[in-house]
Amino acid sequence: MKQFTYSKALERLPEQFFAKLVDKVKRAEAGGKEMINLGQGNPDQPTPSFVTESLKRAVDNETYHKYSPFKGFPFLKKAVANFYKRKYDVDLDPETEVAIMFGSKTGLVEVSQCFLDEGDTALVPDPGYPDYWSGVAMANASMEKMPLLKENQFLPQYDQISKETLHKAKLMFLNYPNNPTAATATEEFFEETIDVANKHDICVVHDFAYGAIGFDGEKPLSFLQVPGAKDVGVEMYTMSKTFNMAGWRVAFAVGNKSVIKALELVQDHYYVSLFGAVQEAAAEALDKGEDSVKELVELYEARRNLLVEGFLEIGWNVEAPQGSFFMWLEVPAGFTSESFADYLIDEIGIVVAPGVGFGEYGEGFVRIGLLEPEERLREAIDRFHTLSFTNQ
Repeated sequence: MKQFTYSKALERLPEQFFAKLVDKVKRAEAGGKEMINLGQGNPDQPTPSFVTESLKRAVDNETYHKYSPFKGFPFLKKAVANFYKRKYDVDLDPETEVAIMFGSKTGLVEVSQCFLDEGDTALVPDPGYPDYWSGVAMANASMEKMPLLKENQFLPQYDQISKETLHKAKLMFLNYPNNPTAATATEEFFEETIDVANKHDICVVHDFAYGAIGFDGEKPLSFLQVPGAKDVGVEMYTMSKTFNMAGWRVAFAVGNKSVIKALELVQDHYYVSLFGAVQEAAAEALDKGEDSVKELVELYEARRNLLVEGFLEIGWNVEAPQGSFFMWLEVPAGFTSESFADYLIDEIGIVVAPGVGFGEYGEGFVRIGLLEPEERLREAIDRFHTLSFTNQ
């Protein structure tokens, strides 16, 4: 069979690090080992029943059997605006400051196509979500990594970025609560971000995927809550984590009108929006999902507490995360992030995500998800007890 030559855009795409991890897990399972997967980022709870019931009713609406409006139904945009006003006291114009997207992964790749040309620079967090890199690569632009270090609370230090780089930068990606470090952002940090973006004409893209998940009574801060944020960028919010709707592929961008216009323009050439019944169910979730979100956060916090207590008991010096559904843990002495992940697979059938898969500054850490039932997490702790290590 003839092998056609791929475009240069495809050849520039970064290697999918975690595909290798998946292969290791499959080989271990094929060998009869029962695995506990703490390395995944896929919510384990079902979509709330009131949302699925809404979809079932909406499927019979023949209006939705036709093409949806290119930019999405106005009722969903209005629900997004109401959600942001209710949750964050942020005012949004549904028509010009809200874009409906096929999952935030799509929007995070598309935004690079909107604002980057060959020779331009994007500032990306390291460690960070690998699809930031994918969009930049497809645009044939360059990346400048912003190290997220423990001693800086996993926040980038703008004074460590050269003036030349800041001058060239067109986009900046941020993500708080953070994947993979689970760090949260402060108002002071966002104020500094807005100042830097204004001075250097940088568009800020804040990935707020875990915006609903904060612990110990603290609600994560929306970038748009800080005065001036709309002037310099957008926030992207997915339904996947907040409402356990990962498979539904519903997300939205909110904020700067010119960025919203660009995202809608590029999507006009890719899609004819989401199935209308899915949009109606998404609006139902935004309008009526507060109780389900509260229960979900309580579930993750209980799982977090169980793991923190268990790890401390075995001498693993861990800190309780303040947001997201991840834990970011330093590996014991003598291991790299990948060798420790391999060790856990081979010795006790536990899967974790090696930090180096999220960037060079992720080395020395592993990511653990709070995405297994408590009984499975207790079993995981019992397996860890059979090992002998410490990172004290």
